[in-house]
Amino acid sequence: MTEPTDPAPALADRHWQSEDGLSLHFRDYAGDVSLLPVLCLHGLTRNARDFAELAAHIAPGRRVIVPEMRGRGMSDYARDHESYNPAQYVADVERLLVQESIERFVCIGTSLGGLMTMLMAATMPGRIAGAVLNDIGPEVESEGLEAIRGYVGQGRSFETWMHAARALRDVHGESHPTFTIEDWLAMAKRIMVLGQGGRIAFDYDMGLAEPFAAGGEKAAPPNLWPAFESLAQEPVLLVRGAHSNILGEHTARQMQARGPQVEIVTIDDTGHAPLLTEPEALTAIDRLLARVP
Repeated sequence: MTEPTDPAPALADRHWQSEDGLSLHFRDYAGDVSLLPVLCLHGLTRNARDFAELAAHIAPGRRVIVPEMRGRGMSDYARDHESYNPAQYVADVERLLVQESIERFVCIGTSLGGLMTMLMAATMPGRIAGAVLNDIGPEVESEGLEAIRGYVGQGRSFETWMHAARALRDVHGESHPTFTIEDWLAMAKRIMVLGQGGRIAFDYDMGLAEPFAAGGEKAAPPNLWPAFESLAQEPVLLVRGAHSNILGEHTARQMQARGPQVEIVTIDDTGHAPLLTEPEALTAIDRLLARVP
């Protein structure tokens, strides 16, 4: 006799429009509308598939919205590459919130998505009821930024999924030393697609590397401490990879000292960034959601 399983949450692929006319895609997981929805924001070169397992874990307990930033996944690529910057992403997401009539919400942000979460706390005061910052803080380690500049926008393609998986392992193996080849295959299928000519390619516009390479506010906004301190008046979970080269341990401890409701969970044998599917991460996210009014 097979064990009963929970039904998969209802999922819809939907769109909204940016101020400059781009059609932007988001995944909408149905959930209890009496509870505040959860907004999941992905990293620099990632897309909505990054949160598939986490969203299924949270929904249908809560509605989960997973937008794809311009230039990623099923969202339009920007005509102006300079628009690939955190401030513009936040402006795009604000239009999504207006479309969906969402006033208050919980935010889960990985890397770039965490920077966006802090910016939103500054530009939309009082609207974030709780947050998960995944391996990111108000100060970003220069070593990690240089590592990202080394691979973002390279435009490589691969003959098979196995070739793609091995390439990811070569670049990111130190961040996930316990991954099996099956894990790398799963990651490849999250961040790549079958493209023209039958080759497998990264699922983002290579042009987004241009403003990131230029550095400054287009890579990581300066002095986010005031924004973080505003955010940290609400429940905040900080998930950190034990070997992260983006979020230093000193910065993480400062965040906890400055935030009265900050919890830190460290994921062992992991660099940048945890997947948020690790058992300790899921348990901590459940704890945070239980704390949200």
